[in-house]
Amino acid sequence: MDSKKPNQLIKSLDRALNIIEIIVESENGMGVTEISRELDVHKSTVYRLLDTLKYRGYLEKNKDNHKYLAGIKLFELSSKVINEIDSRMRVRPYLEELMEKTKETVHLGILDDGEIIYLDKVESTATIRMYSQVGKRAPVHSTSLGKTILAQLSESEVCKILEEKGMVAKTKNTITDVDKFLEHLKEVKKQGYAVDNEEQEKDIRCIAGPIFNHRGEVVAAFSISAPISRMNQKRMGKLAELVVQYSEKMSRSLGYSG
Repeated sequence: MDSKKPNQLIKSLDRALNIIEIIVESENGMGVTEISRELDVHKSTVYRLLDTLKYRGYLEKNKDNHKYLAGIKLFELSSKVINEIDSRMRVRPYLEELMEKTKETVHLGILDDGEIIYLDKVESTATIRMYSQVGKRAPVHSTSLGKTILAQLSESEVCKILEEKGMVAKTKNTITDVDKFLEHLKEVKKQGYAVDNEEQEKDIRCIAGPIFNHRGEVVAAFSISAPISRMNQKRMGKLAELVVQYSEKMSRSLGYSG
């Protein structure tokens, strides 16, 4: 945790987070008076913060003793974080293997709020490589990671994302027509991998495969990225076989048996 105090501390947010922390650490929950005394904050302010946190599902109120407890939303978020960390640790060795076999940069990404977010990266040792960063977000329609995940979703889910996020042309190769894109996704699902043929970034090609969990749900995707000078059609065919193979390996490491 970064203990350095930010230059512009948002006091109400800081207080709300303090409330969540002390309630989670308490054994049987806490009442308004206890919270007010513990944080040295006026009761009226505590009431307002508690009402908001309760409304958002982060806290629950015991009707019998009027104490506040951790809400279901906190459990949902913590469970999601733990699952993502666990998944990342399980597939990391396979990402490293792929980089060693291909000598190209390998990414791990997930779908988050209609966009791809890069969770992990194993950097290529080659002198010429693409620029990318863990934590960075990218569009779904122009990336191989995005396309391979969308291919596993329903058409209505895909259309909703495209309607909200749009289909901006990142290069001249970017697919910007919804119907054409939906047809493209059918082919992606059928072949088991997706290709970004200079659709996100000029002179860069990527090939990606899906990762499924024990319930058969797509939870992430991985990709191999390189300049087109090292990604001709013959090599792309060989990498496609490797991607399908490692898609199965990574999925099985998460309990997938389909």
